[in-house]
Amino acid sequence: MPQLSFGSLAFSEKKKTTRREQFLQEMDAVTPWALLESLIEPFYPKAGNGRRAMPLRVMLRIYFMQQWFALSDPGMEDALYDSNAMQHFAGLELGQHAIPDETTILHFGHLLEKHNLTQELFDAVRGLLQDKGLLVKSGTITDATIIHAPSSTKNRDRSRDGEMSSTKKGNTWHFGMKAHVGADSKSGLVHTLQTSTASVHDWQKAEALLHGEEKELYGDKAYADETRREVYRSKGVKWRVCLKARRGCALSERELRWNKSRNRVRARVEHGFGVVKHQWGYRKVRYRGLYKNTCQLFSLFLLSNLYRARHSLVKMALRNQTARISRAG
Repeated sequence: MPQLSFGSLAFSEKKKTTRREQFLQEMDAVTPWALLESLIEPFYPKAGNGRRAMPLRVMLRIYFMQQWFALSDPGMEDALYDSNAMQHFAGLELGQHAIPDETTILHFGHLLEKHNLTQELFDAVRGLLQDKGLLVKSGTITDATIIHAPSSTKNRDRSRDGEMSSTKKGNTWHFGMKAHVGADSKSGLVHTLQTSTASVHDWQKAEALLHGEEKELYGDKAYADETRREVYRSKGVKWRVCLKARRGCALSERELRWNKSRNRVRARVEHGFGVVKHQWGYRKVRYRGLYKNTCQLFSLFLLSNLYRARHSLVKMALRNQTARISRAG
């Protein structure tokens, strides 16, 4: 066992646990590291091919910290030198382990993008949550959120990103892309993710957000469609999409009450958006083009699902541990 440095000894004996440390401890406990690493390992550089690669477990933890704290590759490298909590989470010890530089961190992200691994990681976490009964297939809430992109042309190419576009929401124009999600109607956890340029209307992605076993559908008025409503009703699916006022007519009091009752369920999907956009600061795209940003969004939503389900996952683990001890006794 490696000898701890004076800094690590002081860190381990300090009296106060910071919010960052508590967050990292919680996420460490609920993240299925072995499962996720097993999906990346076949593509990860092996010993003997060039310089020695950093351990996969270290790089995956660093990559996740980048998503949680909205850090660039250079910013992540600096944070590993500055933060004892981040060093501890990554399993690194200053003076005993090499700290990955920004190029190594960049290459790990490129590896995930090249092999479309973030979507595989997302699917694996979704399957885990389904197995534990935290994500069921009784109903789906469909929704979309705008992710802004720089509209300035003051860059090397003297142009805006060609894969981004503008859309009007209310009286305001927005430039960027959209993240379309299908979420569980009970928990609000995201089971399906699609992306598009911002000008694509929400309902155009609606079918792709369904898993096919829905018993009820929720959505805001952007998804209102009489033809689709009749189709799903004929299949026995309850149509819970908010009513949309006809041109020149306002919704009646009864229709407004109906929408309000559905919004209590529909609002659950907003919690995932809130975690990704406000708690983790992903309000603007980090890259040019849809593909690279889509890869990052799969990572963000898989981590959002784990974060929102963390208390239930911890309780399940404690119950299982108690049951094992009882059987052993």
